[in-house]
Amino acid sequence: MRSQKPSNASPKLGRVTLVGAGPGDPELLTMKAVRAMQEADVILFDALVSQDVLAFARSTAKRMLVGKRGHRPSCRQEDINDLMLKLARQGKHVVRLKCGDPVLFGRAGEEIAHLSAAGIPVSIVPGITSASAMASMFNVSLTHRHHAQSVRFVTGHTKDGAMPDDLDWRGLADASSTLVIYMGGRTGAAIGRRLIAEGLAEHTPCAVAISISRPEERQCFGTLGALAAGTLTTTSDDPVLIGIGSVFAECATATSTWPVAANA
Repeated sequence: MRSQKPSNASPKLGRVTLVGAGPGDPELLTMKAVRAMQEADVILFDALVSQDVLAFARSTAKRMLVGKRGHRPSCRQEDINDLMLKLARQGKHVVRLKCGDPVLFGRAGEEIAHLSAAGIPVSIVPGITSASAMASMFNVSLTHRHHAQSVRFVTGHTKDGAMPDDLDWRGLADASSTLVIYMGGRTGAAIGRRLIAEGLAEHTPCAVAISISRPEERQCFGTLGALAAGTLTTTSDDPVLIGIGSVFAECATATSTWPVAANA
């Protein structure tokens, strides 16, 4: 009878891939994102990731919702970090599927730091960010050389949901720049008033999009003054993107498609 030698092999170490799912339209997924989803053992997906996007995943991959939504019950970031670490230590290939691009307001930095500290390999698959989808929907160039010499992406709220006070508001009130505000639905009016106070003209064009590139997409156009007055923003918990700058001038004269219910 042959004796078995004790195995000294270390357990297989898994890995984590942070994947950008794009703004919502499944046709805006990259080929690399689809490939990662096809190779995943487990997919931890955000609440905004649609079932149409998840349909590209390998059929045997386990899908787990780890949604984080403002003003709604959400998974704690610490718990998501620990779950990724636990699954990777089990030898799993974990895909952390995030809306938009993982490195733009997607908490990727916290997740990378947590996993790297534990020796877990991490890679990133970029996605199309919502600002790019908004530019294509409105048929504008965010850096049109006759209107904007820079483009800036900022968050519309702090961790507790308030308008950020520590941004360079004087620098953001720049008529030669395009400003895109992510997650600014509830703070949009306050942001508009702050930009006007810092010197940006009230007649500066403004464009607002909700649920960009999704079937329920809504849009509205106007001016910074209208934003400050609260007529362009909404209390909807759906993702809101605000674009400010002269590149949106033609949009501002278009007919808005904002439904009455959005401001109810």
